[in-house]
Amino acid sequence: MIRCSKTTILFTALMLTAGAQAQQYVQKNATDVHVMSKEYTWPTDTAVLRKLDQWQDLKFGVLFHWGLYSVNGINESWPLCSEERFYQRRKNIRPDLNYEQFKQWYWSQSEQFNPTGFNPEDWASVMEDAGMKYLVFTTKHHEGFCMFDTKTTDFSIAKGPFKNNPKRDVALHVFNAFRDKGFMIGAYFSKPDWHCPYYWNPDMATPDRHNNYEISRHPEWWKKFQQYTAAQIEELTTRYGQIDILWLDGGQVRKSNGQDIRMDEIIDKARLTQPGMLAVDRTVPGRNENYATPEHAIPETQLNYPWESCMTITKGWGWRKETTYKSARTIINMLAEITAKGGSLLLGVGPTPQGTIEDKTADILHEVGLWLKDYGKAIYSTRTTPAYNDGNVWFTADKDKKTLYAIYVLPDGESLPSTIEWTGNEPKGSIRLLKGNKKVKYTCKDGKVVVTLPKGMENEPVAFRFNFD
Repeated sequence: MIRCSKTTILFTALMLTAGAQAQQYVQKNATDVHVMSKEYTWPTDTAVLRKLDQWQDLKFGVLFHWGLYSVNGINESWPLCSEERFYQRRKNIRPDLNYEQFKQWYWSQSEQFNPTGFNPEDWASVMEDAGMKYLVFTTKHHEGFCMFDTKTTDFSIAKGPFKNNPKRDVALHVFNAFRDKGFMIGAYFSKPDWHCPYYWNPDMATPDRHNNYEISRHPEWWKKFQQYTAAQIEELTTRYGQIDILWLDGGQVRKSNGQDIRMDEIIDKARLTQPGMLAVDRTVPGRNENYATPEHAIPETQLNYPWESCMTITKGWGWRKETTYKSARTIINMLAEITAKGGSLLLGVGPTPQGTIEDKTADILHEVGLWLKDYGKAIYSTRTTPAYNDGNVWFTADKDKKTLYAIYVLPDGESLPSTIEWTGNEPKGSIRLLKGNKKVKYTCKDGKVVVTLPKGMENEPVAFRFNFD
């Protein structure tokens, strides 16, 4: 098994000049790898299709970003990258360090990461209370620090100050805690690894996010990186119980970019022990992208294939010392729009350096969960309907397509009106408010539906149920 030890990856103390960087490596086109794929290929494996249908019922999940960046509450991984767009981020964190010094400082945070407050059962309880149904946990981000007890490298949460803690294999305990709550389990895994000498070779400059050497000149290095990546994914898919989703990040690592890590073979092998596992090789269209993943965005229109918007509850993926939060109402409104357009919402939450969920995060999510207890039938296990939006009203449907749901989203700062209107989707029979199953009065004339709300309602988004066919 290929190992990357701490000692083998330390860069030389000699600082490389910009001129030396240019001589050693020609920078590739650093396009935004988070752009959603424009094509979709339906799986042919019946077990994968069955799991995909089950996943589409869930609608609301959590993505935990937790790694070295959590220690000091900084931007995750990207300041390590010497692309111009990340220069200011790096200087905002440590203006006293040059680039090579910054990399060593960043990786040295592993010597401080000791999350003694880590309690995954608390995490699971908070997310269950929020109405979430699936989990994606960051087992390794681009920085290369493993949040699982891997045998491939010492650069791991289980090998530092936390090594004597009975929960040192944090991924195992997170997966088990959420599995006990009935969550579908997903493992986030970064394909690029900036700490591994077979991706960023320490004798070469690192000008961007890509491998920093020509693979054709050093095929033995790349072969070792292929083996290293395959070994880590094999560990995750054989030692950690049922893994429903392998959520792969770092779209620059793809065959068409000349960075072939033999992903087809990796996925095929993983499914021998994880039959039906969803592969989410995000932004890489083809057989291994079982659902699309627009980031920090919602598609403009309804899509007829599986997808998921990944958004953050704060300004960053990981924990930050100072940040702003999305309101519960904003999250509910996003969830309604995403569901009506055929997607799911994966909400990013950053645990603290101590391994806890902030009270403010828990309070916001609790409010979302209360709403879902009353109105979740309009979200969970629904599918799309052709006429899916009219103003502030979003429509979803039961799988039988005979029962429709109308969700009225209420922007922050606005009050619930006395009547709600939409055009089209004319009811057949009664309309009921999902909260309390109350029948409401309505009129329908020339295709326009006007619903009169009962007096004394909470100032919140609302949802109705009615027969359509």
